[in-house]
Amino acid sequence: MPESTISARGLNRATLARQMLLARERVKPVPAIERLAGMQAQWPRPPFVGLWTRLEGFTRADLLKAIERRDVVRGTFMRGTIHLVSTKDYLALRQTLQPALSEGLSVIRDRLKGLDVPPIVKQGRAFFMRGPATFSALRDHLKGGAKILDERALAYVIRMHLPLLQTPADGSPWAWAATSSFAVAESWIGTPVDGVERPDVLAKRYLAAFGPATAADFKTWSGLPAAKEIFEALRPTLTVLRDDRKRELFDLPKAPRPGDDADVPVRFLPEFDNLLLSYTDKARFVPEPYRSRLTSRNLLLPATFMVDGLVAGTWTTETKRQASTVTLVPFATVAKPARAALEEEGERLARFIEPDARSYGVAWGKPTAR
Repeated sequence: MPESTISARGLNRATLARQMLLARERVKPVPAIERLAGMQAQWPRPPFVGLWTRLEGFTRADLLKAIERRDVVRGTFMRGTIHLVSTKDYLALRQTLQPALSEGLSVIRDRLKGLDVPPIVKQGRAFFMRGPATFSALRDHLKGGAKILDERALAYVIRMHLPLLQTPADGSPWAWAATSSFAVAESWIGTPVDGVERPDVLAKRYLAAFGPATAADFKTWSGLPAAKEIFEALRPTLTVLRDDRKRELFDLPKAPRPGDDADVPVRFLPEFDNLLLSYTDKARFVPEPYRSRLTSRNLLLPATFMVDGLVAGTWTTETKRQASTVTLVPFATVAKPARAALEEEGERLARFIEPDARSYGVAWGKPTAR
């Protein structure tokens, strides 16, 4: 299709529209998670906050019910990290991501010399098919059984190759706990993972949730090494755009691109929100002077708040003596209208996170300097 141009602001608005961040939408949790192509979920709470900030009238119980029905699952997915995805998507797309998961073993390449992977994966499958178990229990099981590799390397190989899902923890307000067990996906869902790879389907799902984007952006999000080839094969069916930096961007022809003038309300994003993890750089949503403030040695992405579609600071929450407080730490001075909107939205967030608290409030930290 012919090329068109799109401004940086238009690019920002286009993505926010499909991320349900221009306005809260009346969507149920399962289809919302599918529209987002999954939600990163190393920690249990962030997906709940991510849906709260996107969906009208969302409650914690809405997602808990979907988890109880096993319509939504939590397991290793994009980039080898824990994600919350619909069961339908997990079954259909887990195999598509296997090349990226296998590539992820490069971080322990030196510890894999002489390893025959299939027997190790088979051993892991037999272990988890006995019933849900923790990875600590798996490592104990593997101890003494390897003459070349340590049990942690073996467990990592199993995690990257065997479709495993984390089982909910009884009594956890966010469905899972740090000590939650894992089960083979087939045994937990009752249906085996589809063995067909569908990279074209995954690429289109990415564009629907995060486009317009480059092939390199898709690789950053999915981890698939053949991203360029996948997009070249899809080129005849896609819209091709050029941004202010003359980069070639791909998009679905009918995807929303509302334009530069679309209004954006203030928004709170949880830790590890994929909005900030799915591109080769963060320029779309994070002004250049502030990008270093979202990086850390342990690769933790903090919870952030947005003003006019751009990340303007970080937030944390704390409950003391039954008082729930959201603390905002801006990168720079926030204008009064946005400050008032953030305080109003921040109090709603505090009520969502701690519904049993007796009081709620928003506090401001000093603008960070780095």
